[in-house]
Amino acid sequence: MHEKVMVLDFGGQYNQLIARRVRECNVYCEVKSYKTSIEEIKKFDPKGIIFTGGPNSVYDPDSPQISKEIFELGVPVLGICYGCQLMSHVLGGKVESAESNDTSEYGMTRTEFKTDSKLFKGIPSECTTWMSHTDLITAIPSGFVSSAHSEKCPYAAIENEERALYGLQFHPEVMHTEHGSEMLHNFLYEICGCKGDWSMQSYAQTAIAQIRKQVGSGKVLLALSGGVDSSVLAALLSKAVGNQLTCIFVDHGLMRKNEGDEVEAAFADWDVNFVRVNAGERFLSKLAGVTEPEKKRKIIGEEFIRVFEDEAKKIGKVDFLAQGTIYPDVIESGSGDAAVIKSHHNVGGLPDYVDFKEIIEPLRLLFKDEVRKLGIELGLSDVLVWRQPFPGPGLAIRIIGDITAEKIEILQNADAIFREEIAIAGMDRDINQYFAVLTSMRSVGVMGDSRTYDYTLALRGVTTTDFMTADFAKIPYDVLAKISNRIVNEVSNINRIVYDITTKPPSTIEWE
Repeated sequence: MHEKVMVLDFGGQYNQLIARRVRECNVYCEVKSYKTSIEEIKKFDPKGIIFTGGPNSVYDPDSPQISKEIFELGVPVLGICYGCQLMSHVLGGKVESAESNDTSEYGMTRTEFKTDSKLFKGIPSECTTWMSHTDLITAIPSGFVSSAHSEKCPYAAIENEERALYGLQFHPEVMHTEHGSEMLHNFLYEICGCKGDWSMQSYAQTAIAQIRKQVGSGKVLLALSGGVDSSVLAALLSKAVGNQLTCIFVDHGLMRKNEGDEVEAAFADWDVNFVRVNAGERFLSKLAGVTEPEKKRKIIGEEFIRVFEDEAKKIGKVDFLAQGTIYPDVIESGSGDAAVIKSHHNVGGLPDYVDFKEIIEPLRLLFKDEVRKLGIELGLSDVLVWRQPFPGPGLAIRIIGDITAEKIEILQNADAIFREEIAIAGMDRDINQYFAVLTSMRSVGVMGDSRTYDYTLALRGVTTTDFMTADFAKIPYDVLAKISNRIVNEVSNINRIVYDITTKPPSTIEWE
């Protein structure tokens, strides 16, 4: 029995990130739909409630709403962005469009705070916040005061200390808001009175117990890619159900250079049922001529399931398919009312019919850094825990346009050089994800006094803690120069190298 905080989801893109920040403060939380009834909220017995952001306007009759009764429960509430506007709207304030008078705000914004507020305890009187709103609170409810403002936003934060109701127009959960984590910590500890009784150790224990209860005496089939998520999941399932687990590694021919052999070697000494399926030709034939990234993902997602079904028949009846789905996968595939950015092969790419009793996703509540913490807790080696993130569709979404065996080989060789040089430069732990993308663009070049017309290769490197927001990695020019020189000299059919210097947002980390 842990202290609990409820995060009510109104359909924004940063919703699960709020939950991650709360868990970072050692406070357990769950994300629920804004449609959750008052009775269910009471039964949950939260120490605090957080309203997320969302894309709607609170004054629109079709927008997500909340019962006024939630503010009468005596439970502290923190509204963020849309959640702040909704609190004001429901309690008698006024919210209007900010576009008509040019008061909408996007991105980094200088904001001034009243530091005598419990929410801003220990925070400088002025710092940068991350704003993203087209509506504006123009009048606050009775009993509320403004506790922060920006140049265009007189109510960047509002509060009613007596009723423990607080609202933030900006997003404290994203890295771009200075001291945002401290604000959430203040809400949890100074306002909600939390003590912090949740840890990755307790999460592991709870997850193992839940898996045992769910699986019972059934057999589990795990899609093992050798990446961080599936490796941690393998360890978790192994501790939970032991030899009831069979790990199937599907080599779809779209892995990084030599990675198939490396994955097999890494699990050679594990006490698990390990099966390697070489299905490269099967996947390549399905992808022939396909250029649209979402279609690639759907094809690969369905083919993965079909391969698993085929292998399951060979090993006998299998009840459960386990997948390493994590929170960012769920969010970007359009969880709840959130907009779909891109589907993931293990979320939105599933076919309508799946020949398993049930799909289990024990990592679904965790972000990437939390998955790594869980891996360490379970005793996994650093080699597996700190392996570079790799998408399920593999190089299929790092090759722009159609997929051919020749393009796969080109990208494998170029990507291997990039990763090798980053490791030599000692930056492999500093850059959270880095990889090469083979674009569909060709350009004129000169090699050996002869004209070439070859592919442009893009390099991508990002720094992030949550993979929901990211900055491009500031790789030194001399390192980039060495990488570029090696690739154009050692890899055929590439004559131009570019480096991606966009952040997330507006871009995603992967190109497709």
